Amino acid sequence: MKDSELTEKIVSRQLIYDGAVVHLEKWRVELPNGREAVREAIYHVGAVAVVACDEGGNIAMVKQYRVVPGRLMLEIPAGKLDGKGEDHLLAAKRELSEETGLDAENWTHMTDVITTPGFCDERIALYLATGLRCGNNHPDEDEFLNAYFMPAKELYDMIYSKELCDAKSVCALLFARPLLAKMGLIDG
Repeated sequence: MKDSELTEKIVSRQLIYDGAVVHLEKWRVELPNGREAVREAIYHVGAVAVVACDEGGNIAMVKQYRVVPGRLMLEIPAGKLDGKGEDHLLAAKRELSEETGLDAENWTHMTDVITTPGFCDERIALYLATGLRCGNNHPDEDEFLNAYFMPAKELYDMIYSKELCDAKSVCALLFARPLLAKMGLIDG
């Protein structure tokens, strides 16, 4: 099939759940072969995530309990947008400050990732922050986490040994690696 022949057409949409973070719809779609199928679509406001690296090649990480997977997770600082129209860079600065108390002089937008395109439109903007300055963290009322720096080499080893499994963190750290090496903050 040609790429142009792969498109599914939405026939109908039904709102199933309208929550604070996600909205769930049930769709009927027409497939390329003319048959119909059901799709479930989750809409998410979007999020940002930050690889914050200091002059010594250490990266700011947070550890928090994630109730859905039922475990403590090691992640880069991240959070959802306050609204669809929120400026992503401002949101990234806010989340880094809230979770770690850090501010950064230099910001690079690395890419946006769609986390689970099979059923969700969540898009996370990934940033690299350098030229860090310390302050005091101030997490949201419902946010309990520990923030600390870890050597970049240790984090990359954890990715390849499958210890670090948070998708946004893995993706962002892999995107950041050549940039950090080019800046001389880590070994290539």
